[in-house]
Amino acid sequence: MIEQPAQDLPVTTQTQLLSINRTHLYYQPVAPSATEVAIKHRIDELYTAHPFYGSRRLAVLFAPAWNVNRKRVQRYMREMGIAAIHPGPNLSRRRQDHAVYPYRLRAVTAAHPNHIWGIDITYIRLQRRWMYLVAVLDWYSRYVVSWAIDDTLELPFVLTAVDRALARAQPTIWNSDQGSHFTSPQYLARLQAANVRSSMDGKGRAFDNIFTERLWRSVKYEEVYLADYRTPHDVATGLARYFQLYNEQRPHQSLAYQVPAAVYFAVSDSPTINH
Repeated sequence: MIEQPAQDLPVTTQTQLLSINRTHLYYQPVAPSATEVAIKHRIDELYTAHPFYGSRRLAVLFAPAWNVNRKRVQRYMREMGIAAIHPGPNLSRRRQDHAVYPYRLRAVTAAHPNHIWGIDITYIRLQRRWMYLVAVLDWYSRYVVSWAIDDTLELPFVLTAVDRALARAQPTIWNSDQGSHFTSPQYLARLQAANVRSSMDGKGRAFDNIFTERLWRSVKYEEVYLADYRTPHDVATGLARYFQLYNEQRPHQSLAYQVPAAVYFAVSDSPTINH
C-alpha cells in the first residue's frame, strides 16, 4: 500500500492518508530463538503422536532434558493453536461474543461425497520457524477439497480455503471446532450464504473431528517431518505435491484401498485440485 521509495507523495503524506502509523513501516519482526523453535517443534511431534496429551504431561516429558515448565508449554500450545483432545474446560478457545452451533453429527455417518466436510488448522514446522496449514476434508471420500498456508494464525488464510472449497461444491454439513476462526462472523457468513449447515465439536467430545486429526498425522509423518522445510516456498511446493499424491495416488484402507479422488469424483481418472 505504501510506495517506497516515494514517487508522487512523501511517505509521511501517504501514511497520513491511509491512517497508518509511520513507525510501522520500519518494524522488523524479531525472529524466534532457536530454543523456542526446538521446543515448539518437539511439542508438535509429541502432540501429533499423542493428541490426547495435555500441557501437564508434555511438560513432564520435557523435564529430563529441557528446562521447560508447564506454564511455558501452555503458552506455546496457545501460540501454536493446539489443545489436547480430551474433555476439559478449554477444549477450544473462542471469543465469547461469537456464535456457536451444535454438534450435528451424533449417530450420523457420511453417506456420499459433499455430505460432510470438516475444517481444521495445524502447525507446520520449518528449520528455523513455522507456518500454519488449514484444510477442508470431505469425510466420505477423505478427499482434501482445499487447503491454504500462512505464517500467522490470522483469519484471512482460513477464509481463502473456505472460498476455494465452496467454489468447488457445497456440502450439506460443515464441521469445525469452536475456535475463534470458525465462530467468526466472516466465516459463518460464507457458510450461511452457501446454505451449509454448521456443526461444531462439543466440549468434552474427544474425537468429533477425528478424520482431520488422521489427515494431520499422515501429512506430518509422510511429508513434513521427512522434508525438513527451509522456506515458505518449500512448504507450498511440498504440500502441493503431497496433497496431489494423497488425493490421487495414495490408497486408503478405509476406502477399500481406493484413492480419495476416485471415490469423491466416482471415476478412476480425477483432475488435480486447485489449491
